Amino acid sequence: MKKEAHGEVESDCPGYGGAQDTFYVGTLKGVGRIYQQTFVDTYSKVAFAKLYDHKTAVTAADLLNDQVVPFFEEQEVPLHRILTDRGTEYCGSPDSHEYELYLAIENIDHTRTKVKSPQTNGSVERLHRTILTEFYRLTFRKKIYTTLAELQKDLDEWLRFYNEERIHQGRWCYGRTPMQTFLETIPLAKEKVLAA
Repeated sequence: MKKEAHGEVESDCPGYGGAQDTFYVGTLKGVGRIYQQTFVDTYSKVAFAKLYDHKTAVTAADLLNDQVVPFFEEQEVPLHRILTDRGTEYCGSPDSHEYELYLAIENIDHTRTKVKSPQTNGSVERLHRTILTEFYRLTFRKKIYTTLAELQKDLDEWLRFYNEERIHQGRWCYGRTPMQTFLETIPLAKEKVLAA
């Protein structure tokens, strides 16, 4: 991943790099604190998110194992690198930390942001702001959730809309959806793998 002058990370193709972070959603009565593990492909902006009632290395690895890695395998595009902050759910002893071990098993390189520099992980931070504005602030006004599963179901539907219907004007997307961008540039990703 290349760093640009303003701190964000640039990817060359889908799978070249992803960004992951934990987002504190809030507290649900009867459930407790809710945390969201979020992953975004930094090239196409395809996003994944899963809700948990705690934040640990296991939950950070679970999102990758449950949604992210299977998606990349299905598309036959390897995921090379993940950028995270230095939170305890992402960083620890490579011999015993569940997240670090999972990345090693999947042969995914791990890059960490500079201390106190969230802008370095700008792709996922921007996605958090979008999810907060376009999903959480609206849905919590319309509906009262009593279980994590109910909220996850609605979040999954919003993510489907975000990935497959909501067009993006940013770099690489140029008016396409994240999923269109990903699928249309798979040949570029495979070409980069062959060249490496």
